[in-house]
Amino acid sequence: MTTFFAGASYPLRALGVLSRHPALWKYIIVPVLLNVLIGATLYAGLLFAGLRSIDALIAGLPEWVMVIAWLLRALLVVALLIATGYLLVRFGVVIGSPFYSRLSERLEEHRSGVVFDAPPPTVGNVTRDIARAILFEIKKLMLALLIGAPTLLLNLIPVVGTVLATAGGIALGATISCLDFFDPPLERRRLRFREKLGFIRRGLPATAGFGLVCLGLVSIPFFNLFAVPLCITAGTLFYCDQSADHRGA
Repeated sequence: MTTFFAGASYPLRALGVLSRHPALWKYIIVPVLLNVLIGATLYAGLLFAGLRSIDALIAGLPEWVMVIAWLLRALLVVALLIATGYLLVRFGVVIGSPFYSRLSERLEEHRSGVVFDAPPPTVGNVTRDIARAILFEIKKLMLALLIGAPTLLLNLIPVVGTVLATAGGIALGATISCLDFFDPPLERRRLRFREKLGFIRRGLPATAGFGLVCLGLVSIPFFNLFAVPLCITAGTLFYCDQSADHRGA
């Protein structure tokens, strides 16, 4: 249990590290601003289209339908807020991957004293990094489908089915969070997807605590824009403390 809580504490440790090293913020500000711009544009566009659809739907209907229309508008605002926030987590990691990779790299250099010979941030290198990040997202989606679909079927079991399905969904979400936020140091070593899963498995129960806290942080709409780089920092700190590479250094 102590190990579980130790893993859960890494986002708080990351906040302290970032506050003591303001030079790292340059790798955070640009992707956050870019994601804010994309998110605001996406949200405004979908909201405008949705409101127009509601207006067209109620056109010519009796006055009392206006109450339902206002409820639909309120639901649309909230639903789009949640949906946009979720999309920003998934695609925000991809868009910001070159910056977050550099953030993790600088942090690991500071922790280990080993300087990485990173390729220059040319258009080709950035494009290649984004392509690898997209492929990684596809593999995570496949993992989510392969495990998530059977987990949903647990709801069919009387009494305990809902509890089991909820627990399975949370465990899957925590695993995906670990894959997201351990990825920069693991990707620097060009580990395969199965090897990344192996790192998570070997780190249990600390990785479980880490994943659950990060899952909670990135589940808060729009706050997750700031939670993503925070959790990536936390994942790098976790790797530096737990990996055999650094323990043997």
